[in-house]
Parts: sequence; structure tokens; C-alpha cells
Amino acid sequence: MPQKQCNEEGCKSLARDKSGKCKRHGGGNRCIEPDCHSTAIDKTGKCKRHGGGKRCNEPDCHSSARDKTDKCIAHGGGKRCTEQGCTSSATCKTDKCVAHGGGKRCNYPDCKSGAQGKTDKCKAHGGGKRCSEPDCKVSAQGKTDKCIAHGGGKRCNEQGCTSGAEGITDKCKKHGGGKRCNYPDCKTSAVDKTNKCISHGGGKRCNEPNCKSSARCKSDKCVAHGGGKRCNEQGCISTVSGKTDKCFAHGGGKRCNEQGCISTVSGKTDKCISHGGGKRCSYPNCKSGASGKTDKCFTHGGGKRCNEPDCHSSAQGKTDKCIAHGGGKRCSYPDCKSGAEGRTDKCFAHGGGTRCNYPDCISSAQGKSDKCIAHGGGKRCPNCIDWIDSRSGRVKYDGYCATCFKRIFPDDQRSKIIYTHTKEIMVRNAINSNFEGFVHDRPLYTGDCDCSHRRRIDHRKLIGNTILAIETDEFGHRGYDQKDEEIRYDDLYMIHSGKWIFIRFNPDDNISKTDIDDKIDKLIETMDECILRIERNENTELVEIYKLYC
Repeated sequence: MPQKQCNEEGCKSLARDKSGKCKRHGGGNRCIEPDCHSTAIDKTGKCKRHGGGKRCNEPDCHSSARDKTDKCIAHGGGKRCTEQGCTSSATCKTDKCVAHGGGKRCNYPDCKSGAQGKTDKCKAHGGGKRCSEPDCKVSAQGKTDKCIAHGGGKRCNEQGCTSGAEGITDKCKKHGGGKRCNYPDCKTSAVDKTNKCISHGGGKRCNEPNCKSSARCKSDKCVAHGGGKRCNEQGCISTVSGKTDKCFAHGGGKRCNEQGCISTVSGKTDKCISHGGGKRCSYPNCKSGASGKTDKCFTHGGGKRCNEPDCHSSAQGKTDKCIAHGGGKRCSYPDCKSGAEGRTDKCFAHGGGTRCNYPDCISSAQGKSDKCIAHGGGKRCPNCIDWIDSRSGRVKYDGYCATCFKRIFPDDQRSKIIYTHTKEIMVRNAINSNFEGFVHDRPLYTGDCDCSHRRRIDHRKLIGNTILAIETDEFGHRGYDQKDEEIRYDDLYMIHSGKWIFIRFNPDDNISKTDIDDKIDKLIETMDECILRIERNENTELVEIYKLYC
């Protein structure tokens, strides 16, 4: 009596028993395990998954024996790949494993990977089971319906860790899971099918001659030689940042969510390091970011340190020494042993680093500014920062310049030290002992005007329509720009449009070796002469300048 065909529409398989259906559609004996609808194997009453059928004879192995062998696939059972030296199982009805071309192949043009599950594409081209999260196109992992990013697959068993476990281990890469680098004392994960991490030569390498860097993405070159995904801005050859299609300069990568900030976020946070993102330094009350794999910032001992005995400075670049001991990039100037600055190949002294953008100035720009200290660059004193002749702030004076600090905090012990170390005070005391009415080190303002200028004069007095100004030019103001000095005179004339007499006084011995007491006597004598001339209206020029020992 001929067997009946399965009564499912379009199915050509033979029906099993009286159900009228084939095994695939529910015919035949079913597994006795609760809620299992798979076909029972032989007389066991259970499916393969629940222990039915022939089992592997390896001790403590409960997997099913494959085909006519008495072992499971993991222990060598079933049909094997015919490629020489390959011990993997042959796939489907072919005589090769997936890696050697066996089984169903992906139908994407020029793709040689195996098709996944019941689909006709590999994972990379959309085959296999996909993540069930809305708009997610990544493959679902293991027996779950989600990708790793959405919680699918085997998870790391470290308490509080939500990352996916690596390979056949029960931990993520961070906690030691997966294949590790075999370099002595290295705890980093091995890359791809190699037994080393990227730092020690693992993974695919750049194919440029003598290049030891890693090849990026699916290319055969490193980033420096054009590998990896590039920015899609016209004419830009930089590498893309993160999962975007643009480089950092053109807006790629995840950005800090602080208003007006365009910096890249750090770690898994939504802020840059400056705004509190990333891992923070564990030192009490420190708000800086932790460096490298340590829990402290550079200042408090974090990051890689110099390996010179008793040196606690940070190692620079890919070297194991600090700048002072020869680490980092060195200056390319012949016989120079200093470190190169920034992205240049020279030290500050030989023109490296960012330079001041003031016309004809060759000094180094300070901090994050584009000017040298003389032209207003670097961190400025918060009290005189808006003045045209503002001064640099100093750490030992809490960010203030010495002059502002001693005026704002006269009772601070540091202010008393400042007094003993400035020759300007000596001049002030001498003037006060011989004259009355002089104003010392106070800004001049233009009154009731939006174009107000604030200029400091060391010592000044208004006599009639003439201001007598004494400037203590320590070391003759040898580092001052002549053009700046001319602009200074112009600004002062805008503040007081009457007459001016300037006495430029150098109390130091860099130009004249005259004793300081003799110099001050000469200053007082010159001031007497100028005051007499002013009172007699003998000063006919708008501006007169006297230089003493300059």
C-alpha cells in the first residue's frame, strides 16, 4: 500500500503514521519533554536535544552521536572535511567544512562565505537570524533573539558586567575572557586567528614594506598608509571617527553633549574629558580624567611612568621614558637633545610647537592661545585679563599676576614676599619720601566712553595740564616690542590729551653698573627738574621722554 503524502499544502514529503503529516509538519512521534514539539528519536521518546537517539561515547559527554559514528561532532564524529589537515565537520551534503567552501554559500556577488541558517546569505550580508530590536540589522547571537549590543548571546559572569562573553569562555575580553595574547606578561586579548594582541604583532598587518602597524577594517593597509574607512568629505583623506562616515575635523564621532562643546566623548559617557566624561582620577578632590588603564591622572601618578630609577614623570609617546630622560619625539635640529613640540619635529628653541601669530614675532604661543606672553598669550591674570596690558597669571599666586595679587590680598604671606623682591617698590618709597601726590601702579581710564582704555603707569602725578609719569623699566624692558611701546603711548594720549613727560628708569645693572642708590638719587634730581619746567610752562612738546640707564 503506497504511503500518503503530507497533507500540508505544497509539501511533498511522506506523511508519518495516522497524522497525515510529515515529521517537519508535526507527524510521527513527538518528544515527551514538556512544551517540546520536536520529533522523538527511535524508541527513546525524546528528541536529540533532550537526550534521544544515540549518544557520544566520550566520558561525561551528553551530545548526540553523528551519523553512523559513536561520537559527537566535537569529539570527531560525523562526516569530516576532506581538506588536508582539517578536522572540522563536513557541512550539509558536501565533503567540506564551511571554511573550505562546504555547505550552502552566500549568494551576494563575489562573497565566498557560507549562508546562515535557512537564509541564502552570510551574516555580513544579512543572512541568519537577526536582532529583534527595532531598526537593528545585526545578527542575533546564540539561541537568543538579540545581538550582543542589545543583550543577546552568552553574557560575562563577572558581577555587574553586561558585556558578552568571548568564545567558549564565560567572561568578556575586559575580564579575561576569550583567547589571550601569548606574549610574556601580556594580558590583552589575542586578535583574530593569531595568538598575539595588536601591540605584539597579532591580527592582520599593513602590507606596506617595513610597516609593522595593523591593517584596518577589511583593507590591507594601516591608517597611515590609507587603510580603513575614510571621511566622505570631498578632498579629505582622514580616517572616519566612530560609527560615522566623517573624520573628527568634519564632525564625525560622538560629541560631548555640553552646550557649545565640540570635543569627542570619552569612554561610554556622553561628555568629553574636560566636562567630566570618561574614567576619573581616584585622587581625593581631583576632577581630571584617569590616564590609560590606571585609576589616576598624570599629575597624581597615573598612566605609563618613566622607567629611570627614582623618576616619577610620565613616559612619553610609545617610549618608556619621560622627556627629560630622552622619551618621546626628539628635536630634529643637529645635536639637539630636547623633545620635539606638538606635531612639529623641533623643540621650542629651534622653532617647534605653535608660534605666536603676532606680525614678525617668532616666540612660542602659550597654552591654548595663538600668542606669546608678550603679546597676550597664555593664561592671563583674572583681575587684569581685559586690560590691553594684561599680565600672565602665575600658579603660585593662585592664577593672579604678582602685581594684582599683592594689591587684592595685601595680608597674604606671599604678598609680603613679593614686596621684598620688586625694585618698583624701592622706587615708589623713594618718590613718596621726596614728593607728594603721586599715584602708584593704578590703571588710567577713559571716562564715559565705550572705547575705554586701561593702561597702568608705575608712578604718575597730574601737574597743571601735564602728567609726569615715571616707569620703572626693570632690565630696561628688553623683552618689550618697540611697536607695542608706541601703541602704548598713543593709548595714553587718548586717555589724557594734555601734555606728558615720561621718565624711563632702569634700576638694574644689565646696562649700567651704577649703584642703585646713585641711580635713585639721579631719578629724584631729574624729577625735580621736570616738575620745575612744568610749573614754569617750559615743556612745549606734547610728549617728552627721558631715559635713565635704559
